Amino acid sequence: MIDLEPLRRRVSECETRISGLYRPGWLTSRQAQLEELRSKTTAAGFWNDQTSAAEIMGGIARMEADIVSQQKALTDLDNARTALELLVGMPDLELEHEAVGSIEHLEHDLQILETTAYFGGPYDASNAILSLSSGAGGTDAQDWTEMLMRMYIRYAERQGFEVLVTDYMQGEEAGIKGCTLVIKGQYAYGLLMHEKGVHRLVRISPFDANKRRHTSFAAADVIPEIPETRTDAEIPEGDLRIDVYHASGHGGQNVQKVSTAVRITHIPTGISASCQNERSQLQNKRMAMAVLKSRLFVQRELQRDAQISEVRGVFKSAEWGNEIRSYVLQPYKLAKDHRTGLEKGNVDAVLDGDLQDFILASVRHDAENRRSSDS
Repeated sequence: MIDLEPLRRRVSECETRISGLYRPGWLTSRQAQLEELRSKTTAAGFWNDQTSAAEIMGGIARMEADIVSQQKALTDLDNARTALELLVGMPDLELEHEAVGSIEHLEHDLQILETTAYFGGPYDASNAILSLSSGAGGTDAQDWTEMLMRMYIRYAERQGFEVLVTDYMQGEEAGIKGCTLVIKGQYAYGLLMHEKGVHRLVRISPFDANKRRHTSFAAADVIPEIPETRTDAEIPEGDLRIDVYHASGHGGQNVQKVSTAVRITHIPTGISASCQNERSQLQNKRMAMAVLKSRLFVQRELQRDAQISEVRGVFKSAEWGNEIRSYVLQPYKLAKDHRTGLEKGNVDAVLDGDLQDFILASVRHDAENRRSSDS
């Protein structure tokens, strides 16, 4: 029979952590704040100020999510306790597995809750726009960029997020030159914002006939998806150049048949956005415009804010010396984050989307750095 005492201690530790997250009266206070916000939505002329209305609706969504998270944590805690109680009177191998699984599930969810407690930025709860581009390494780098795209899609799927591949540029021989993913989910940007930077891969190149070890680089850029109500006035048509072309990869039944893909360039800044995921040119234009407006909004924020790292961080070219994380497949296997020092030997699992430990460590690392600089 399994020793129940270590399991009881783990459940007790989880209870203490939940108490730390949700002080007495937290739920009552949160519900009162939620009702106050909801009452504002019934006021006359609520939607006249689109920016204010969007902020209030966003606040409602975040509070509702917070309440659901607290209730889920308490339910998970109760399930873990029940599983242990059943084991006391009826030892059973299946029940033992169920009890351990319940505790592990509770600990995993608590880890995420404790991390989201660090989120307080104006964009942390937003969807994320993730752009990947190949760097130094030629065909290997383009193949590596496609591997990164799959890694982030798998990560998003594990978190229950929705992923839209809006742009996708194939490489000449293999892989991709770049792509843009819109990742939709609560705190998607807060979680992924620290993935911005250069990612380095070391492996035996599948494109080298002599089977030599190669180093490849790819860059990730992450910005929040800004609601249309917050992207200010319409952009004058004269400031835009709209190009249509054949989609080159992901997309609907019209890919490679008609020019459904759209690229919109903001002429004064040179900032552009493309979309080829949707079936029609009109849908692609609408999505590309939404991404473009988010990029222009962030650019304006960068210009207004001297501390640009608050929104986007400093851009670094995808080459030697600038990497934030390395993924080594030869001569040994190791994934290492160079900011937090976190290492994982199971690189294959990481490349299959098992990124949560790296991401949570980065969120905590950034929060600790902020606290240190504030003090």
